[in-house]
Amino acid sequence: MVNQQEMNSITQVDEFAEILAAARRMQQDWLEYGLNFVHLYVEDVDGDWLETWGNDEILGNSLLDSIKEFLVSNDNVAVKIRYGLGDRPLFDLAINLEECLRITREDEKTSAVRDILARHLLACDIELLDLANSLVEKLM
Repeated sequence: MVNQQEMNSITQVDEFAEILAAARRMQQDWLEYGLNFVHLYVEDVDGDWLETWGNDEILGNSLLDSIKEFLVSNDNVAVKIRYGLGDRPLFDLAINLEECLRITREDEKTSAVRDILARHLLACDIELLDLANSLVEKLM
């Protein structure tokens, strides 16, 4: 019991040390680059993210809903995905896919979807790429 508490304390200290190191790196970048340091940490600094902040919550998450509806449908791609998932939860995959589909560049989007499918499914690389391309086409 005492060993477990000590291990938990050590783990918490290690996690805190990592967070502190990241904060120090961010502070150093701020000192080095000025306000331009934000470009290192935010992908779409000049976009309209501030103006559209909260629109997803107001309108509901229609992308996630459409992904969930698709994944439970009888579509050929959805059936292959469900078969490859086995006992793993469909909802976790839907959340990960929703994040991928918000990526603006198409090649990065397809690559991200392929990586997500690789983590969730058991299939070879060629099958995953074809499946990812089909999935992006169906959902977008």
